[in-house]
Amino acid sequence: MRILHTMLRVGDLDRSLAFYTDVLGMQLLRRRDYPEGRFTLAFVGYGPESEQAVLELTHNWDTTAYELGNAFGHVALGVADAYAACEQIKARGGKVIRDAGPMKHGTTVIAFVEDPDGYRIELIQDKSMG
Repeated sequence: MRILHTMLRVGDLDRSLAFYTDVLGMQLLRRRDYPEGRFTLAFVGYGPESEQAVLELTHNWDTTAYELGNAFGHVALGVADAYAACEQIKARGGKVIRDAGPMKHGTTVIAFVEDPDGYRIELIQDKSMG
């Protein structure tokens, strides 16, 4: 078994696709409209779904916003340099809500960014990626 994807409901699909592709550098892997169900599914990620877990962005055409609730935590992304990633994300118009630095009670360098719908994305520095 392996994790295939995580689904996030988004209020504005074009805005979310711009964030995940232009700001975070993911690729749009596939997109399909379901007119009878009035929703669209778009899958984004850093590589083929056959090899990596991806994000499924679900846009219900009649819903423009969601309450995030308090059960969801965040999506985590590995980055070679969290400091540089934050600067790139800021330069691309992304919102960094916790600048890169060592995590509390540890030494791992992390940062947090927020997508247009308020979902948090943790950046975890992994020097082996560089």
